[in-house]
Amino acid sequence: MPAITAKFGGTSLADAENIRRAIAIVQSNPDRRFVVPSAPGKRHAKDMKVTDLLYTWHSLGRQGLDPSQARDLIADRFRGLAHELGLELDIDHHIRVIEEEGLEYTAPDFMASRGEYLNGLIMAAALGARFVDPASLIRFDELGHLDPITYETLGNALAADGLFVVPGFYGSKPDGSVKTFSRGGSDVTGAIVARATGSVLYENWTDVSGFLMADPAMVPNAARIAEITYQELRELSYMGAKVLHDEAIFPVREPGIPINIRNTREPDNPGTMIRPTRETHGAVCGIAGVGGFSMIHIEKALMNKERGFGRKVLSVLEEHEVSFEHMPTGIDTISLIMRDEELDDKGVSVMIDLERVCSPDKMSVTTDLAIIATVGQGMVHHIGTAARLTGALAKAGVNIRVINQGSSEINIIIGVEQQDLARAVKAIHDEFAEE
Repeated sequence: MPAITAKFGGTSLADAENIRRAIAIVQSNPDRRFVVPSAPGKRHAKDMKVTDLLYTWHSLGRQGLDPSQARDLIADRFRGLAHELGLELDIDHHIRVIEEEGLEYTAPDFMASRGEYLNGLIMAAALGARFVDPASLIRFDELGHLDPITYETLGNALAADGLFVVPGFYGSKPDGSVKTFSRGGSDVTGAIVARATGSVLYENWTDVSGFLMADPAMVPNAARIAEITYQELRELSYMGAKVLHDEAIFPVREPGIPINIRNTREPDNPGTMIRPTRETHGAVCGIAGVGGFSMIHIEKALMNKERGFGRKVLSVLEEHEVSFEHMPTGIDTISLIMRDEELDDKGVSVMIDLERVCSPDKMSVTTDLAIIATVGQGMVHHIGTAARLTGALAKAGVNIRVINQGSSEINIIIGVEQQDLARAVKAIHDEFAEE
């Protein structure tokens, strides 16, 4: 029987009303057999996330300070959920266990994971499902990477018929202690469960109806992306388009399990489907941009004849532990684009060492840059995509400082003045949105 893994984010489980919506979604399709809940998110703008409260509890307790306020807020939150949903769960018992065990660990992982653990118990009780604790089933190796044995151990635990709830966000280290993924890691758990169970679909339920072609803060009428590939999503996520955890792609990519981003408040909306390849053939899939970049520009006559020049430049960055994002080049020029936080207070010393090691004819630094990625597998089959993009920016009065097309021809990277970021993204979106 085909199975679906359904992961619900914190906003989708923030209160009893939202949990009831999630329950109705699960129960509306018997193929939804594996449910992965996050910890409860914010109920309103001034609310605190349960996970943040758990980190605070651990931090205060380890310092010998009074953590009772954070503890009591967490206890009240889960007692309230259980009461409103009519569940007979001994929340106080679990809070005592957290209090007794959580502060034994220097790392906060055990305590931080308890939001998902408790919400998993609530979801399992409300659904009449079997609760499966991933602590001993999702395994990390000594370096903190996911151990592939996870797919076997978890798959065996979920092999029976019926409905299962597997809390997100955590697993265990080789010594048996709890280890969490990075924030938002329940997305990764959902992908792992989908692969371990051979699910035909991984549904990721959240508070948006899929991905939009551009950030709605910059483009209020941004079009919805119906389909996107794993590779396209990686490119957009790297440039700041955050709906799904970056690492959630990897478990499902090899078996080719599609991911469907859905909205719990609009369950009839088809959302966005993430697949190995897409059937829609528009040149551009999405646009993502972010500010906070600087560019070091180096000029030197006959640079192309000087063997090892690029190595010298990069060795200076390596020595100062500075990472770069892009490196456009010409015959006698090379530019290094990096995030401002990478340079930080190292900028002057990096420039001094570049001058010493490379002896350039001219060198300058440009600040307040924004980088925009225009992404689409269809670019390789569409003549004139770059011309349309640059033409749209020209019409909008945006000056391009840098342009670079990836060798895979899946993206075009441009650099603009940071003040032009929103105008540039909107111009590109409006040019390609109607395809």
